[in-house]
Amino acid sequence: MTALWSIWWVWIVAALVLAIIEVFVPVFVFLGLAVGAVVVGVALGFGALGWIGAGLPALLLLFAVSSVVAALALRNVLGVRRGQVRIVERDIND
Repeated sequence: MTALWSIWWVWIVAALVLAIIEVFVPVFVFLGLAVGAVVVGVALGFGALGWIGAGLPALLLLFAVSSVVAALALRNVLGVRRGQVRIVERDIND
């Protein structure tokens, strides 16, 4: 029996669960993690990780790197829009 973490569809299901969590907790963190899980799932599904052994450390490294890249990209795309930051010039307690 193969290990659960080396099955491609387990990573895709984990990505779906993380995306659903993102709907309820909209902070764009879980969406980056979901993208990372999809990257690992697709890489396992197409057999792209077979040449490096695809052990658990390699899968976690790919998951971590792709999640950070996705989170940074999402921050640039979906981050704070210009003009939405409020600058307080006069305090109510003055």
